[in-house]
Amino acid sequence: MVQEYQSPVRVYKHPFELIMAAYMRRFPKCPLIPVFVDSEVISESQSQDGSTLVTERRCVIDIDAPRLLKRIAGVEYLYFIQKNTLNRRERTLHIEVRNETFSNRVIVLECCNYTVHPENEDWTCFEQTASLDIKSFFGFENTAEKIAMKQYGSSIKKGKEIIEYYIRELEKEGITFVPRWTPPSSARITPVNSVRDGLHRKDAELVMSSPDDKLDADYIRRYLGDLTPLQESCLIRLRQWLQETHKGKIPKDQHVLRFLSARDFNFDKAKELLCQSLTWRKQHQVDFLLDSWERPHLLQEYYTGGWHHHDRDGRPLYILRLGQMDTKGLLRALTEEVLLRQVLSINEEGLRRCEENTRVFGRPISRWTCLVDLEGLNMRHLWRPGVKALLRIIEVVEANYPETLGRLLILRAPRVFPVLWTLVSPLIHENTRKKFLVYAGNDYQGPGGLVDYIDRAVIPDFLGGDGMCEIPEGGLVPKSLYRTAEELESDENCLLTDSIYKSAGIFKGSPYEMLIEITEASSVITWDFDVAKGDVVFNIYHSKRTPQPKKDTLSAHGITSLGAVTSPVIERSWVLGHDYSMVEKALTCREGESVQGSHITRWPGFYILQWRFHSSPACSASSLPRVDDVLASLQVSSHKCKIMYYTEVLASRDFRGSVTSLESGHSGFSQLSATTSSSTTSSHASSTISR
Repeated sequence: MVQEYQSPVRVYKHPFELIMAAYMRRFPKCPLIPVFVDSEVISESQSQDGSTLVTERRCVIDIDAPRLLKRIAGVEYLYFIQKNTLNRRERTLHIEVRNETFSNRVIVLECCNYTVHPENEDWTCFEQTASLDIKSFFGFENTAEKIAMKQYGSSIKKGKEIIEYYIRELEKEGITFVPRWTPPSSARITPVNSVRDGLHRKDAELVMSSPDDKLDADYIRRYLGDLTPLQESCLIRLRQWLQETHKGKIPKDQHVLRFLSARDFNFDKAKELLCQSLTWRKQHQVDFLLDSWERPHLLQEYYTGGWHHHDRDGRPLYILRLGQMDTKGLLRALTEEVLLRQVLSINEEGLRRCEENTRVFGRPISRWTCLVDLEGLNMRHLWRPGVKALLRIIEVVEANYPETLGRLLILRAPRVFPVLWTLVSPLIHENTRKKFLVYAGNDYQGPGGLVDYIDRAVIPDFLGGDGMCEIPEGGLVPKSLYRTAEELESDENCLLTDSIYKSAGIFKGSPYEMLIEITEASSVITWDFDVAKGDVVFNIYHSKRTPQPKKDTLSAHGITSLGAVTSPVIERSWVLGHDYSMVEKALTCREGESVQGSHITRWPGFYILQWRFHSSPACSASSLPRVDDVLASLQVSSHKCKIMYYTEVLASRDFRGSVTSLESGHSGFSQLSATTSSSTTSSHASSTISR
């Protein structure tokens, strides 16, 4: 595999002629480069007018390689041929280097250029490209490649330091100016020891890039941070590839660098990830999101998150009071599309604030900090359709906003937090997970807590700080704002597919049933449904017989997933207790109620989830009907009920693995932990139901 290197444009704030005088001090040997043993001129020629000088040298290099490898290769030193072409008229120096040793096994090519800065003739630019192609090397190709790249990266880093060193040496000798070349007829070429007035412009501003849009090394250090030479090379190569191949808006350098960091500066992997993201951004017009998208009023009132100053490192700070947010209500009232756009707008705004803070603080700030307050988190937040939506959103963010999070501070984590973490952590990249800091209870208030990362004046008052934070308080989203079953069915998400809910009508005398085939005992059936209209009775049955008809089966973990049937599963000829049995006590669910639950199966076979129409019982205490009964009869006068449901089957190992940490972690919404924990030691099936 060919290894390539491309340097940024390095700027010396000295004239070209002075740089050339310093450059020549490197020969025949340079004590500042220990591996550069010696060099000799093997040929030299000059044009008639003296404007062009071509010099060819043989350079001797002592590579810092294992002694054994040198003995196997049969060499002590490596020889390279360097050809320098100095054009005094154009004020350029072109350098070509190729290897002489092992030229039939290894191909090393290097090209360097010293030129006058296009916007300041008293400055000099330096660029460097190189390639390494090891075809064969005694079976040590990978080792040789690593050694070569390490040595090359080290010498690149020293290159500018060496030039600056020799410029200081020239200054000590009184040489601070070398006149430009002029044709022989008008002037002689003689170095002059003098000080040029105005040579060093203290008030000169840093030129960020040249007209051909090449990256400046000082620009990289100022706006992107300290990168190694090879990291700089990856950035420049990827940027050049985008300019040559990408049709559309070229992403900013900070954005390109994030994709390289996310893939440990592997050029090919970063290019693939970035290409996919750019296609996604173009398809969904993400570049215009901040200007075009208007947040629904519901989000403005119930989405408990917002930007709040910055942390001690100057990173923009986003605060999310997740425990106070009705995630289920937001998802029921809005669409996944809306919630995803909200999250994307937060990330886009975060990138914009990073650029702004970079200018304000005068140092590279490419990531933002997120503070998540989990006070109030409970089982309602672990509502499985909501978690499913969260996982899909995380996938989108991880793929398109890598390395944007600098630190995630999770405060007041309750006992239910490990469940959520177990579900979402597999989708979060390892580099991102390392940035998570979790504090339980009030631990964030002690040493090593929040004040280590955020000034007390910025810490919100609800966390014991002095800052006033204008973030919505949230609360439960009114059910009157929930979308109807028809609206749920008509949703067509653009950025996310797979609708969460299905809807079903239940008529009097005609129950709605779901058929599940379980092939692995102790599997877990989970459900979540809302009664949109009328009252229903919910039952779970088990049968060893194969019901007819069956429909829509999918295998996972050796389990056949849920399938809805349009006709009753339980045949009229079946006898309860003989052909099938009830495994859960019947549950009456009223209109407007939300029901969540799970059932740990005891036997393989077929399980049937049944919803049937529920009629209010006749009043036995009085011959006069009650007002509630009359209203109920009016509401269901059509003899039809409607539910919106979500169901899933989990292997027992997956389900228990996500809730074992919940022991004794009861909440007002569910007794999931207690029941599930006890099921591991009992032989009978267990179920939990939460409203």
